[in-house]
Formats: sequence, structure tokens, C-alpha cells
Amino acid sequence: MKRRRFLKGLAGIGAGGLLSPWLPTVRANRKTRPNIIYILADDLGYGHLGCYGQREIETPHLDRLAAEGMRFTDHYAGSALCAPSRCVLMTGLHTGHCFIRNNKPLPVEGNVPIPAASQTIPKLLKKAGYATACIGKWGLGYPGSEGDPTRQGFDHFFGYNCQRQAHSYYPEHLWRNDEKVMLEGNAGGKQHQYSHDLLTAEALAFIRRQRQGPFFLYLPYTIPHARFQVPDLGAYAEKPWTATQKAIAAMISRMDRDIGSLLGLAKELGIERNTLVVFASDNGSAGGDLLKRFGGAGPFRGQKGTLYEGGLRVPMIARWPGRIAPGSVSDHVSAFQDMMPTLAELAGVTIGEPTDGLSFVPTLLERGEQPRHEYLYWELKDNRAVRMGRWKAVRTRKGLELFDLNDDVAEKKNVAAQHPDIVEKARTMFETAHRYSPFFDWKYEGPLPGKKV
Repeated sequence: MKRRRFLKGLAGIGAGGLLSPWLPTVRANRKTRPNIIYILADDLGYGHLGCYGQREIETPHLDRLAAEGMRFTDHYAGSALCAPSRCVLMTGLHTGHCFIRNNKPLPVEGNVPIPAASQTIPKLLKKAGYATACIGKWGLGYPGSEGDPTRQGFDHFFGYNCQRQAHSYYPEHLWRNDEKVMLEGNAGGKQHQYSHDLLTAEALAFIRRQRQGPFFLYLPYTIPHARFQVPDLGAYAEKPWTATQKAIAAMISRMDRDIGSLLGLAKELGIERNTLVVFASDNGSAGGDLLKRFGGAGPFRGQKGTLYEGGLRVPMIARWPGRIAPGSVSDHVSAFQDMMPTLAELAGVTIGEPTDGLSFVPTLLERGEQPRHEYLYWELKDNRAVRMGRWKAVRTRKGLELFDLNDDVAEKKNVAAQHPDIVEKARTMFETAHRYSPFFDWKYEGPLPGKKV
């Protein structure tokens, strides 16, 4: 199946073929459209923030964000890996429907591109008059491809186009739109220009330029993804920890510090009360010290790369002064595909094509009835998972497991044998929620480095 046929097939799916109904129109008061800052951490787990139970890593600004806004306890990433999770976020389609469903290395800098015709959040928000920027790690196309962020609705891009390049915090170059920005201070393995600091500076500059609004800033930071590099260890320098543990803590606190700078600038510019700030992570905690030393999975089982709660359930905080009740906590079950209809509703823009998401504006603003998913679905390689209210089914090569999250949030007790009806329902969902994606057949056919064209 070619890409064009794949996208046409998605566009032709009726509401019954989707996890949840497609919202053909959304309404909002255009005079109250908020600026939107969506911050995405990389490999940050549910348990890495103070407001989610962390006791050793200091995150005062994110804790304040939660105290001044809403903290979600049952929010899920689009996938347990970087690229597919970001694809779900940008396109509003879960991993049974979206194009990219796994990480896939290419022989060039960059990643498999999402199709040119993809419906994306920035494309929708541009229709509502938003200035749009992506500053950070993209991972949904290689430079100049149809998946390049500037071809997917972003007016401005700065950062890592390729997620593999983002494994270093001292890269020799970043990208600004279609220009390769050489970081001379990092040439030859030197470490003078810390990418995270450059991303923050670019984000602050964008907010200043667009202060009149409305604007959408997508800020996918790379902290705390390995490698664990940081200019200084700050408050952790004298801790009786390993060098890696000190670096991890210092990185997370540095990101927290810079989020504080973003919040401070919004207040300084007088746009704080008209700015929605959302913070989340692209998947659950990675392994090693992130997981074991700092309890990245919180009370959950699993980690990045698995479809257990520890690989999928992530922190999400939303603050909009005067609109979102401060100190509120929500157990509404939501996921990355919900961001598209949510932001579209707030912006007052029509969604033109099907989406698997449901707007959670009623939860955010505590008004009206909140639509709820019949189920959430994930697939990764041969593995499948579905959450249906209290039930969570996970299928791996070892078989199908069923957990009652109301009594067993750690997914320790497999109750599949006691509930064959729920197991059969999950099996049906595994089949009906999946549609073929040509991603798995996609091959790079462009020029290779060092080869004559």
C-alpha cells in the first residue's frame, strides 16, 4: 500500500472505525484563544518530578506549575518509544492508525518522514492565525523531506531534526529551518555550547517576538535522554552518588530551571493569563539509574520500550491562570492523540480529517460533560496493549495478560484466567484497532553522504 492510499484510507474511515468519534467541528470564542506552550521532556518518567512523588531531584518550577494548574494522574504517551509517540502527538492518530509506529534508523541524518498530507497540530493552529514554532527534537523526517517540521505546519524550527543526533548535548550542528547551524565551540568533540541552553534561548526569543499572539510553541526538550551530559552538577555536586546519578539529577533540575524562565517571561510580558502551558513526557522512564536509582516508573511496572504502565503512563501538567483551577488533580484517562482536538477546540478551528482523540477541554475548564474513551490502544513491534476503564490488557510473545488497574496498578497479578470475557474483548480490539502502515515497507531512496548525485 502506497502512502497516498494509506492516507486516503484513513480519511475514509467513519467514526465507527476509530477508537473514538471524529469531531467534525469545534467551537470556541476566538477572542479568548490562548497562546499555547507545549513542553515535552524526553524519557522522563512518571516518578521523576516532585509533584509526582520524587524526593531527591529538585523540580520546584514544575511543582509550582502543578500547584497553579491541573496535574493528571492517568495520562498516556502515544507510544513507548520516541518517534511513534511524537507521531501520535502531532497527528492525533494512535499507533494502530498513524504512519510511524517504531523507531527506524536511516543511512542519513534524520528519520522516516510523516507524509506530506498529514493533518498536524501546527497546520490546524495556523488556520486559526497562530504563529507556530518547534524548538527541540523533531524526529519525524530528515532535513528537506516531506516530514521536515517547516513542511508540517511550523513557521520556525530550531533544534535536532534527527533524534539520533539528539543523543549528544554537544552536537557539532543544529538546524534552523533549512539551514545547518554549525556550533564551532563543539567541533572536534569539544563541549562549549550546550544544546539545551540554546533551545531555551531560542524559545524565549520566539515568545518575545510573538508576544502579541496567538502563538503555539512546541518545545520538545531532549532532557533527560542519555547521554547524561551537563555543564555543571549544581546542587548535586557533593552528593554521595555516582557521576551518572549526579548528572541525571542536574539535567532534570536544569530543565526545571529553564521552564521557570519561560513562565517568568510570560508574566513579565503580561501574557501569563492568556497562555496555556502544558508539560508532558514522550514515553515512560528509560532504564538504568533513571529507572532504578530515581524511581522513574513511580508505582508502575515496566519502562521505556514496554507497553506496561511504566512505559506508557507519563506526567502531564496544564496551567492556564484564571481558567484552570489551581491545585486541581484529574484522573481523566487521556493520551497524546487527545491533544489535537483539545487544542483545536481552544483555538476555535475545525478538524478536517478523522482523529482518534477526544478533547479534554471539559476537564481542563471544568465545564460540560467530558467524553471518555471506550478504550486506548497501543502497538509496538509484535506487542499490543489496550486500556478499557479499569482493565489493562498486554499481549507479548509470552501471551496475553490482563490486569485490574483499580486494584493492581503495578500490573503484578495476571487475572486473564478469571475474566475470559474481558480477554476476548481485548483480542477483538487488538484486531479492529490495527490498520496496515506502509512505514514498515518504507525505504530511503535519496542520496547518501559522500556519494555523487
